[in-house]
Amino acid sequence: MDAATLDREYNARATTPDVLEILAEYRARTDAAKAVLPWSTQAYGPSEPERLDIYPAGAGPAPVLVFIHGGYWRALDAADSGSMAPAFVAAGACVVSVNYTLAPAASLDRIVEECRRALAWVHGNIARFGGDPARIHVAGSSAGGHLAAMLLAPGWQAGLGLPARPLAGATLLSGLFDLTPLPHTHINAWMALDAAAAARNSPALLPLPTGLPPGFPVVLAHGDTETSAFKRQTSEFAAALRDAGCAAEVVPPRPGSNHFDLVFDFGEPGNPLHRATRRVMGL
Repeated sequence: MDAATLDREYNARATTPDVLEILAEYRARTDAAKAVLPWSTQAYGPSEPERLDIYPAGAGPAPVLVFIHGGYWRALDAADSGSMAPAFVAAGACVVSVNYTLAPAASLDRIVEECRRALAWVHGNIARFGGDPARIHVAGSSAGGHLAAMLLAPGWQAGLGLPARPLAGATLLSGLFDLTPLPHTHINAWMALDAAAAARNSPALLPLPTGLPPGFPVVLAHGDTETSAFKRQTSEFAAALRDAGCAAEVVPPRPGSNHFDLVFDFGEPGNPLHRATRRVMGL
């Protein structure tokens, strides 16, 4: 693709005319969740952005849903990322929303490292909040889907005191799994990726499927109105996971759904995406 086509294909906001209203709804629904659920903020690192919002399980030990927000690595916050908490807590889960330092203040290497340290904190501490560290399910949307997929890669866990397989499953909502096109797009204005950084942070180019147990459950989804590039990233990564023996399921999109309102589908009881995630979490 030429540069203009790449820019169109990876411009998620351009596919959603009411994107600003949806992003505002992220915060409103998170505020509503915090108004009705017990919750707390915990630090997992020394800087202010390195924090987690935790919505404890009603009774434990319970499966843990760790959610990583999107925003093309430069926007949003854990304070925008708790809309799914009421439904999953009601179903018996402990919910954790991960915050991280945004680009351009942080490189993608640093953002990935922060998310890995966040997972290590959850594994070591979530029992205090009713969560079962042996049943951690990671999820993320858009850039958060990419970060969630990076947590599946092998080779880094021992350095943070984690078992080789600290996760029990994943849900990836319209994630980016091959970043090699991005240095040629407008996104690089804030990401500053060179070819090497794009490759080492591309889950599709890492040996992550071989680090997962046979039958490892991964739920994937994309919006109905998304560009062909986002849809292809999901379908190709799902195929690679299946080839490696994982149980990768692509949930068909709700008619009219977009890149951003997938988060609402994820937290909507009765929605196929919500049901699929609950099923693989054992809820």
